[in-house]
Amino acid sequence: MLNKLRNLSGKEIIKFLEKNGFSIYKTHGSHFKMRRVVLTQKQTLTIPVHNFIPKGTLHDIYNQILEYIPGSIELKSFFFTD
Repeated sequence: MLNKLRNLSGKEIIKFLEKNGFSIYKTHGSHFKMRRVVLTQKQTLTIPVHNFIPKGTLHDIYNQILEYIPGSIELKSFFFTD
């Protein structure tokens, strides 16, 4: 059985990323750029700070985060239902 994406807001995603070492370094309208530096690599994500984020956008955000936090069970359980 496939897991379903949860309904998440931008603020919830930002809190999750902050717990994983990212911080807000730039804002532009309703979008926040989050960044963390690992060794010499800058890891940057843009997160829309909306109350409702469409499923397709959530899936794209999940895939982008997966590049920086690979294989994380915590990441999968945050984005998907059991």
